[in-house]
Parts: sequence; C-alpha cells; structure tokens
Amino acid sequence: MAQVKTSTETGLTQAQVQTRFDNGQHNLPLKPLTRSVSQIIQQNTFTLFNFVNLALGALIVTTGSYKNLLFLGVAVINTAIGTIQEIRSKRQIDQMSLLAASQVTAIRDGKQVKLDQEDIVLDDVLILKRGDQLPVDGVVLATSGAEVDESPLTGESKPITKQLDDELYSGSFLVSGQITMQVTAVGEDTFTSKLALEAKSEKATQSQLLDTINRIIRVLTYVLIPLGIALFSISMWRRGVYNRAILTTSAAMIGMIPEGLVLLTNVALAVSARNLAAKRVLVRALPAIEALARVDTICLDKTGTITTGHLQVTQTQPAPGHTDSELQQAAAAVIYALNDDNETALAIKAAYPQPAHMQPTSTVPFSSARKWSGATFDQQTGYLVGAPEFTFKGQLDDATLNAINQAATQGLRVLAVGKTSQPLTEHPEQLEFLGLIFISDELRQTAVDTFAFFEKQDVQLKVISGDNPVTVANIAKRANLKGADAYIDMSTVTDHDDFHDLVKTYNVFGRVTPEQKRTLISAYQDLGHTVAMTGDGVNDVLALRQSDCGIAMASGAEAASSIADFVLLDSNFDAMTGVLNEGRRVINNIERVSAMYLVKTIYSVILAAIFIFLSVDFPIVPINLTPVSALAVAVPSFFLTFEPNFQRVTGQFMQKVMTLAAPAAIAVVIYTMILTWMESSFNLSFETTSTLVVLLIAAVSFNVLLLVSQPFNRYKVGMLTIVFLALFLVFFIFGNIFSLVNLWQWHLALIYLPMLISTLPVYFFLQEFLGKRILARINWR
Repeated sequence: MAQVKTSTETGLTQAQVQTRFDNGQHNLPLKPLTRSVSQIIQQNTFTLFNFVNLALGALIVTTGSYKNLLFLGVAVINTAIGTIQEIRSKRQIDQMSLLAASQVTAIRDGKQVKLDQEDIVLDDVLILKRGDQLPVDGVVLATSGAEVDESPLTGESKPITKQLDDELYSGSFLVSGQITMQVTAVGEDTFTSKLALEAKSEKATQSQLLDTINRIIRVLTYVLIPLGIALFSISMWRRGVYNRAILTTSAAMIGMIPEGLVLLTNVALAVSARNLAAKRVLVRALPAIEALARVDTICLDKTGTITTGHLQVTQTQPAPGHTDSELQQAAAAVIYALNDDNETALAIKAAYPQPAHMQPTSTVPFSSARKWSGATFDQQTGYLVGAPEFTFKGQLDDATLNAINQAATQGLRVLAVGKTSQPLTEHPEQLEFLGLIFISDELRQTAVDTFAFFEKQDVQLKVISGDNPVTVANIAKRANLKGADAYIDMSTVTDHDDFHDLVKTYNVFGRVTPEQKRTLISAYQDLGHTVAMTGDGVNDVLALRQSDCGIAMASGAEAASSIADFVLLDSNFDAMTGVLNEGRRVINNIERVSAMYLVKTIYSVILAAIFIFLSVDFPIVPINLTPVSALAVAVPSFFLTFEPNFQRVTGQFMQKVMTLAAPAAIAVVIYTMILTWMESSFNLSFETTSTLVVLLIAAVSFNVLLLVSQPFNRYKVGMLTIVFLALFLVFFIFGNIFSLVNLWQWHLALIYLPMLISTLPVYFFLQEFLGKRILARINWR
C-alpha cells in the first residue's frame, strides 16, 4: 500500500507520471490476443512433421536421388502459406483489438483523462464505474458503497462491499456503485500476476476438432519412427540395397504424416477469424469458432438483442396521496446521487432535472440481486428506485398491480419509487410507496428477420433477462420469437427447484439473478445442448463464462467483453447471423476434407506394417507420391474449405472421417497387395509396380474427392476436371519427371485399365458396408 495518499482532486502531475515511467513503475501492456510474428514463424516451422521431413530429406540426399526431395517443396510451401496467412490474419485482428481495448479514467493535473491500461503508473488515481474490471491493484480513496466481484480470483461469486482504505485486486469486477482508487501495484507486482493468473480471466475453450487431430498426431508419433526403423532394417537385412531402402522407407514415413491436415486446420481457422474481424467481430480464441459452429441454443438478454437499449420515460403514475412532482423528484434525486450512466439512469436524467436542494449523505448502489438502488438525504430521509416485485413485494394494491401487468403486456419497463423516514440500508424498513415510472425500450428493426434466420438454422433462442417476465415475453412476441408465451418469473424459483425441468418447459426467463443465469446455461448443457450466451452487463459475466461460446457487446461492461469468446464491436446482434455461418462453414469444410488427408496416413501405416513381413520392398518412393498428394488432396481441399456449408455441426468428427477415409485406405491396400503379387508372379520391375500402385492411389484419392465434393456445382465440376487433367498429364505425359514408367504399353494397360475401372465400385462398396455399417457404429471418442 502506498505510504502517501494521492489527492483525489488533482491526482498525479505530469512530472510525477514521467518519474514513475522512468523508474519502471508503469503497468505492462495488455496481453495480445494473437501470437507474435516470431511465435507464428517458430510454431509453423519447428513442428514434428517438419523435423521428420527434414530428417528424411537429409537421408535421401545420401542416395544422390535429388528429385525425390520434391516432397520438401510441398512441406516448405505448406509452411509458408500457413505462416503468411496467419500473420495477415493477426494484423487485422490486432487492429480490431485496438478498437475494442478498454481504457480507464484517471485524474491527472486536476483533470479527468482517458488512459490505455499500459499507461497507468504507481499512485495514479483511477475512477471506476459499475461494469469496469480492475486493471491493477489499489486502495479505495472514495466510494459510494460499491460492490466488487472477486470471483475470478477467489471463486466466490458473492459481491463484496468495499469501504475506505479497503484493498482492491486486479481482475475483479465492479458490480455496483463507483470507486475512486489509488494504484498500489502495477505489472508483475499485482496480486493477479503473483498468482500466475491472467488479468482477463480467459475461459479454457475446448475444441473437439483440434483435440481429435492432436490425438491422431500423438498416436502417429509412437508409430511412425519405430515402423520406419523396422522397415529400413528389414530391407537392408534381406536385400542390402541402401538407396532403395532409404527411398522406400522415406515414402512410407512421409505417407504417414498428415501435415496438410494440421496446416489446413490452422489456416482455415485463421482465415475465418480474419473474415469475422472484417465483419467487426473480434475472435478472442480460434477454437471458439468451432464451439460456435456446434451451437444449437443461444441464450440472450432482451437489451441490445431484441431491443436497442435506448430507453425513454413514457409516463408516471403517483400513488394515492402523492403527486407527479414528488414522484419525479424522488427518482431524479436517487439517480443523480448515484451518478450511474446505464441506459435506465440516462432515460431518467433526460426526463427530469437534478433537484437542487437535495444533497445525498449516503447511497446504496444498484445490485442485480437486490434489483434496486437508493440514497439517503439530509441523514434522515431515504429514497429508492427498483423493480416493484422486489421493493414492494406483497404490499401493492390491486389497482397498482393491474397497472404494472398492463404495462408489462405493452412491453414497458416499470420502476417503483419508495421513501423511508430513516437512513436507507440494504434492508429498508417502513417503506412508503410513492408511485410508478414507465419506461419504453424500442424494438430492433432487424430483430424479426434475425430471429427468423436462427429458427431456419435449427438454433433455439432463449431469453434470459433480469426484467419483468411479462414485459420480456411480450417484447419477444413482438419480435416473433418462437415460444415467447412460455415464460417464468425466476424470482419465484428456489435453488432446490429442478432447473432441467425449467429449461425444458420455458423459453423466456424473467427476473433472473446472475447465479440463476449460470445455472440455466448449465442445465441446457447437461441436456446435451451446445450453448452460446450473449450479454453486455456485469450480471452476464457468470453465464458468459459458463457457456460454450460467450458473445459480448463492445458497448457493454468491460467485465463482459473481457471473458467473452467473441466481441461484437458494433454491439449489433444482427451480426451473429454472419458469425454463425462463418463458424459452420469453416468447421464443416475442415471435417469434410480431413478424410482426404487421412487416407494416405491409414494405408501408409498398414502397408508399412505388412511389408516388414514380405520379401519385397515397399512399392513407393517419395517422388512417385508427391504429385498425387499435391494434385488430388492438398490443392482441391484448400479450395473446398471456402465452399458455403452452413449446416449445424453435430460433432463425431472421427466417425465421419473414418467412414470416408478407412474404406479408401483399405481399397489402396487391396490393390497394392494384388500388384505386389503380380510383381513376383509376372516378373514386373519395381519401377513398374511403383507406377501402377501410385496410379491406383491417385484413382482412389480422386474417388474420395468426388464424394466429398458433393453436391456438385459448376465451380466443383471445373475443379474436378482440372484435377483429372492434371493427374492424366502426370501419369501419361510427364511421368518420367516423377520416376514413373511409360503407361502407353498395351500389356500394362491390360493390368491397370480394369483396375482403374473397378476403383469406383470397389470404393463405394467398401464405403457402404465397411464405412456406414461398421465404422459408423463405433464410438471413436
């Protein structure tokens, strides 16, 4: 704690600020949302696959067969494309991040100034309001009974009321009131840093797709090197031809490496993040794109999604014995005393002037749990403004209740104003009802179309709001939200009620506390739903963290934006239509083309294991397979990832991939074994067998491409035609470049033509019986 308090009137002078900067007593820059350029280059270059490729390349050099190094060109190009694409995406995302970065208000030289968080210095005086996240540690210099949520640090969600000289910790959120604090620790000296936590308490986002790919890589790591060593050793022991042993072993090991799949996934996610940034949507974690693609339920707040959040006082209704003037003056006194800047407060300030003769002596800031705020004046009279159901529960007459219900059916927000003849506390006694204030919230013009879009996309919309459930339901009904009539007042629900039954029964939830929001999200997840949560307030933080995919409005509280997976920079929920489509497009396409890469991996592992026990060499060398891998897999898969594909992602990635890839790999193994038998039976040369095997691999790979390209369109037909012609040129015109024998020989045509014709029916037969009837029923988790 600082030894000398900084004046709340003047703050630090510019000279004092400069001195602290010179002494290194300033805050560290915010952690970037993307990797640095050097990290991108390193993590794309120094991979296990690149290491294996480089090691194999070094061994091939010893054979003098330099054209077999062509596969390294593919690896270099893949790495370069991935690196360049991710750097381009990083730059655009970083630009969007700067726009979304929150600033803090400080007092310097007697003036309030906006500072970036890295410009905060020791002993600075900061002013924090409801919804702000504390960027540094500090001590309270002035407060209006503010409450702080320290759950990111302690796990305790109950807000803590802060008094003068109380300590404040970075990473916590101000959930009510306002605080003037003096900075006591910055950078690595903050409490958060010492606990090795991030000030922005990020969620651990899980990715089924990336987890599965990483699991495949881990398995291959244990299989690839032992198989390669065994294959090379057996070849040298039986035949003793070093060059062929190196080349065939290298071909087998290269075939096992699905480096293109890893690259494709990373590039596709990076491109998707850049596309979303161009749509003014900030992606805080790439795996969140996949989570969004799997979403089938979106829980949203009323404000900012169904309505614009622009509020306006429409009328007042004083209680018997009280006047409009008294009611309006009491409400204005509370709002101006608290100096809140939320939309409700701004609407009341716009409607009523500040009472000149009423000076507050204490305040009780708004709390999502209490649903009211208030202030005491002249140390003897207290006023409060809040939700009628909470402030005057069971105390209102039938006429007033009818007025509240009538307003709710019109979609109006209703505030009750009360008075007590003693200082206001968190549990006021002898409260006198002064009347009601009615506030309207305009419906978003595009809300109807947006909700209709989600309904067509098989995404359920649920409204979870702190407002009156009747009000929320009627506004939802105006927006044509399906199931808007099924609503419930969550203030009548206890912790012992079954929330699973609630989420099955209702679509609109009103008077929801922050803890209940989180529990509702959890209940949907327990029932097997993938849930997205949209919010912009502090009361949404717990639900955003609980959800599979948190989406925050940039104009809302910093607390919400800091833990969300996506931030809508224009605070426009309509942008979610494009966000959902982008997520589905990239994940669906990655899942679709992944099978093309794993075909080679599967048959390479199987064939390598088989040829350890055969008296002949593995029938492929690297140069044979390079053009097939590039033309039949890498190039078309890259273009297919840009195809529109907006179906909801349902998971089961491995199951889908294996039903396509395994039958193709088995087909390759069958044809390879037949040709290996023919090599020994008809005295075919090794080069001839290699050529025929690779030709059949190309045909099977093309059949897989045909399957994953469905449904066909002119774009895909054109791509397939180009791939077919390119493969024809490789095998029948430029075969010599790739160490392929001349296929314009009738005795060879008698072998390969029937086989080529059979590849399509054989693959589809295996795909139907092995893939759909056996592999599709296996639990691949």
